[in-house]
Amino acid sequence: QTAPSLSFCVCPWLFCFSGDREAIKRIAYEFVEDKAKEGVIYVEVRYSPHFLANTKVDPIPWQQEEGDLSPDEVVRLVNEGLRQGERAFNIKARSILCCMRHMPSWSMDIIELCKTYRHQGVVAIDLAGDESLNCEAFPGHRMAYEEAVRCGIHRTVHAGEVGPPSVVKEAVEVLKAERVGHGYRTLQDQALYKQLLAQNMHFEICPISSKLTGACDPDFTKHPVITFRNDQANYSLNTDDPLIFNSTLNLDYNTAHKYMGFTEEEFKRLNIKSAESCFLPEEEKRELLQKLYKAYGMTRSTVF
Repeated sequence: QTAPSLSFCVCPWLFCFSGDREAIKRIAYEFVEDKAKEGVIYVEVRYSPHFLANTKVDPIPWQQEEGDLSPDEVVRLVNEGLRQGERAFNIKARSILCCMRHMPSWSMDIIELCKTYRHQGVVAIDLAGDESLNCEAFPGHRMAYEEAVRCGIHRTVHAGEVGPPSVVKEAVEVLKAERVGHGYRTLQDQALYKQLLAQNMHFEICPISSKLTGACDPDFTKHPVITFRNDQANYSLNTDDPLIFNSTLNLDYNTAHKYMGFTEEEFKRLNIKSAESCFLPEEEKRELLQKLYKAYGMTRSTVF
C-alpha cells in the first residue's frame, strides 16, 4: 500500500492503562505515529472513555480502586495525545466515543462528552458490544442517539458483525446511524441490503478481525466485502483491535489484494468513498478529498 488512505479504526486500550494519565496520552500519540507509518492521512479512532477512568463511572471498570481520573479527563488526555501526534507526523486524527451495549447507564454521559468536545477532536458517537442487547430492552442508548440527532452529532453503530440483520435495521432506523460498523450479516436480508445500497450507507469493514473473531468464514475468498465490492457499495477497510490482533491497515489491504482480488483502482474508489463518508466538517472533508484526488491523479470529474 503506497497511496494515502483513510481508516475508521477501533483501538481498545487494555485495562492495565486505566487510570494512568501519562500512559493514556502517550498511547494516543503513538497511535497516530503508527497510522502515519501505514500511509494513513486521516484516521478516526474509537474508544470507551469509561473503560479508562477510575472515578465518576459506575461501576468502576476492571475492579480498580477508585481514583481521580474521570471519563471527561480521559477524553481530554486522548485529544491532547492525538493533537501532538498530528503535529509530529503530519496526519489528521479524530476520535469517536463508544457507548457499550451492556452499560446503557453510560450512554448519556457519552453524548454529553461528544457535545463538550465536538470542536476539540471528537467527531461522533458509537455503540459497541454484545449485539444481542437491543435498544428496546436498553433504552439508554436510544435516548443518547436521539440527543445526538438533535444536536447534530455524527453517529455510527457496530451492527451485523455477528448479530442478525435486525440489529443493522435497528441501528439505521432507530438510532439513525450514518455508518454501520462491520454490517456483514446485512447480506442475509436482501431487501435491507438493497435499501442500504440505495441510501449509500457506509460500511466499516475489518477483514482481519472478522476472521479472528469468527464473525466471517475464515476463507477470505468468501468474505462479505467481496459482495460489497462487486455491488460498488460504500465501504472502507479498517483495522479492528490492532493491539489484540497484532494487525495493521497494511495487513488488511494486503489480504484484500491477495485473497479477494482487490485492485489498485478499487482501493482508490473505497478511499474516496471513505473520505466522502468521514465525520469531518464539510470544509475539511473537501480538503481531504482534494488531497486524495491529487495523490491518485484524479479530478473530481473522473471520480468513480
